[in-house]
Amino acid sequence: MKIYTKTGDQGITSLLGGVRVPKSDLRIDAYGTIDELNSYLGLLRDQKVNSMRSDFLKEIQDRLFTIGADLATVPGKDKVKKPDLHAEDVQSLENEMDMMDAQLPMLTAFILPGGHQSVSFCHLARTVCRRSERIVVELASLEPVSELVIQYLNRLSDYLFVLGRKMAQELEIEEVTWKPRL
Repeated sequence: MKIYTKTGDQGITSLLGGVRVPKSDLRIDAYGTIDELNSYLGLLRDQKVNSMRSDFLKEIQDRLFTIGADLATVPGKDKVKKPDLHAEDVQSLENEMDMMDAQLPMLTAFILPGGHQSVSFCHLARTVCRRSERIVVELASLEPVSELVIQYLNRLSDYLFVLGRKMAQELEIEEVTWKPRL
């Protein structure tokens, strides 16, 4: 089977369930941005500082594929076979955040992204996650979207923020706080 099908050459693609929509459709934008986020998670997983978290980051990537499949499915097409997201997936992110947060100094100011390339990659992932969440929330205002998807994305962006702080700590990088000019 060839990777190219030519079926999208006119700017139309198929959702799971058989409906064809423009590639500019908000649903396509939603799962396309999830795919972008997943790529950043792969980049994070490849960072040496995250070698001990590699399995958990891969698990997040798996959940993002699950979310992508959910978003790529025509609403109401319940017979389409796809994996499911579970409340335990959100809880897993919270548990990991709590473990990292217990080892971090108290947050007293806004943190500016940067300080080390690996930490910057984490902040890029966090901002793409926030964009994903905004697009999915917009989609949910127009058609059905699982509330669990929105919860997971919200929690994932929080996780990525805490992970960036933890990575900075492990890399012995001083966090740069925002000092607003008054």
